[in-house]
Amino acid sequence: MFGHNFCLSTANSGQDEGVIRPVIGAKGFPYFPGSSMKGAFWRSCPKSKRERYCGCESEGESHPGILRFHGGYPDADWSQENIVDVVHPQEDWQLKSGGNHSAFIQISLYQPELTFGISSKEKLSTEEWEKIWHIWEKAIAQGIGTRVSAGYGQVKLDRSKLNSVISVNLKGQGLASQLINKEGEFRANMFKASLRGHTLRLLGGVTDADTAERITKKLWGGFAGRNGAIVGELGIVFDSIDLELDDFTYTPARNSFDMPIYKLNHGKLDILAMGKMTEGRKNNLEKFLAKLIQFSLLLGGFGKSWRRVDHRIFFSDYLDNGNKPMIGCHWEFLKSSTALHICVNELADITAFLDAVHRNMQSWVTRNDGQLNPNGTNWREAFKKGNVQVWGRIAEDKEDSEAIYFFHEQYQENNTIKGSSLTGKMGTIGRIWHRMYPRKITTEKIVKITREYVEMLTIFPDNSPKTQDFLRYLGSNSSEFQRLW
Repeated sequence: MFGHNFCLSTANSGQDEGVIRPVIGAKGFPYFPGSSMKGAFWRSCPKSKRERYCGCESEGESHPGILRFHGGYPDADWSQENIVDVVHPQEDWQLKSGGNHSAFIQISLYQPELTFGISSKEKLSTEEWEKIWHIWEKAIAQGIGTRVSAGYGQVKLDRSKLNSVISVNLKGQGLASQLINKEGEFRANMFKASLRGHTLRLLGGVTDADTAERITKKLWGGFAGRNGAIVGELGIVFDSIDLELDDFTYTPARNSFDMPIYKLNHGKLDILAMGKMTEGRKNNLEKFLAKLIQFSLLLGGFGKSWRRVDHRIFFSDYLDNGNKPMIGCHWEFLKSSTALHICVNELADITAFLDAVHRNMQSWVTRNDGQLNPNGTNWREAFKKGNVQVWGRIAEDKEDSEAIYFFHEQYQENNTIKGSSLTGKMGTIGRIWHRMYPRKITTEKIVKITREYVEMLTIFPDNSPKTQDFLRYLGSNSSEFQRLW
């Protein structure tokens, strides 16, 4: 049983006019080819057993092993309503300076049960078959099919079998993705999309565009033009341990619309090593990913509407009349991952953290044979000084958000950013993020939870008069915000 949609795109699969199609057998069934199965088995097989089980080539001749891999077929109930999936890459549109963000269709199986076949040309003992099946379980623990690094093709196995680089326990709430039939779905691939995007933003602040993209693709995978796809070092698996899906109904004018929402009380994110790597590389990746995840929760969130805070928590009055749509999301580390939470005794701690992230990205570029470039890239959301400003204040509690009103009302008499290039509008990505980060402090090496929040605005300014007026306001005595970076 697979934990999420299982994309069987490989071998004789392909893309026809915007549709990614699966491998189809002679009788019309999608399947996981035996050749792909053998490749996955070979990668996980001990070197001492590869020749016996999988065969080898010697002096230009192929010598088969004893095992035959017959592929994997879904059970008789594989065809379901959720077979049509939508892939909607938005990296260029959201992070850089425009670009195509069209959606395309992918055929994938939703939580199927697959039957795999392995046979041997020799009679084997029960003990040896158990060892062979153990190798196969290890092989599929990384996921099978395509897009496994985004959470597809993940198998429900003992998590101890995963080659995890870092594990994080989270809770969050916000807008869920919507299927074609308008039902809500919590999509685990939003974590990879967010982390990959922030990797590009941060690298784009310390090196040129080609280097930033090369290193990001090395980590998370991607396309390399005529050279085809790059398999990244990292992938994600997410367990929705305690998840609630619901609808938020709003009624503009006389119509009524349901927006799918989620409340994740407990989820576990594992970032996996997708192949073999040295302990040194794995340790360096763990440190890199810890900073990346901290950055993601400090300044943003995951999924739809991640640039805004969840209005149900911080501006409930906005939704009281039922005639406005749901906005935003909110994410926090759970207690078991509290070591990743950034304690903020004073606002300068945010500055120190962002400086540390910047230095970490610089060292990561040089460690991966790249050249630093103080000018970075010219992307809209490159995280570099001169291109981004981070402002912050301490809010007494969840009712004390000041910035949330900036998006809906005048921040000063006759001054508003609503509908401007800064906030964006339908079809246009804005230039501002808003975050209410739960404040914890340290007293004598003890972490203390407070009722307060660190309210932050991350701004990628343009030269428009409304943006420049707003920045002057933030720096004036009329504002409680301080510039932190």
